[in-house]
Amino acid sequence: MENNHTILGIKITDRIKEAGEVQRILTRYGCSIKTRLGLHEVSDDYCSSSGLILLELTGPADDQAKLHDELVKIPGVITRRMDF
Repeated sequence: MENNHTILGIKITDRIKEAGEVQRILTRYGCSIKTRLGLHEVSDDYCSSSGLILLELTGPADDQAKLHDELVKIPGVITRRMDF
């Protein structure tokens, strides 16, 4: 059995403006997301306005493509895909 792993990286340049729409899309495609990791710089006196989300995708390739296509339509959101 072949194990394919797809990782989708999502950079959000302005979390205040774009995070809500990104979250709605991720919720819509929740059954295609096996693992989710969110990263952004934070300390006691600073919270970055940008962030990075890493997704391990699962399920049909068509659903994964639709998820990607919807995310790239959001201004300020950049995606990169890695397939192993």
